[in-house]
Amino acid sequence: MSGSEEFVYRISTMEEWELLQKTGSTFGRDLDRTTGFIHLSKLDQVQSTLLNFFLNINFPVMMRFILLQLGNGLVYEAVDDSKVFPHFYGPSRSFSPLPLDAVIKGEKLVVADGKFVCSMLS
Repeated sequence: MSGSEEFVYRISTMEEWELLQKTGSTFGRDLDRTTGFIHLSKLDQVQSTLLNFFLNINFPVMMRFILLQLGNGLVYEAVDDSKVFPHFYGPSRSFSPLPLDAVIKGEKLVVADGKFVCSMLS
């Protein structure tokens, strides 16, 4: 695996990030709980995820997860004819929370020149 293929990313709210740090895991937001998996992105999908779902969120946070820590609970699924996104179901494909110990970095995103930025996106 090359550098960016070793990780997947979670874009969420500051509230979720704080809860993850406090409790050690997260079941995500309403969309994740409704679909039964936690929505993640590959690095090259982060900007489009942000622009499509997070323009009206104050202080979105980007988290970097180590692929190997997520094990076989991570599945890549087509969301339309051309896009495949990582989804985390958890062990045995039962809806399980994302564990804090798989996170190697979390960082608040800011908007500059019409794009979201943080050190993971540079």
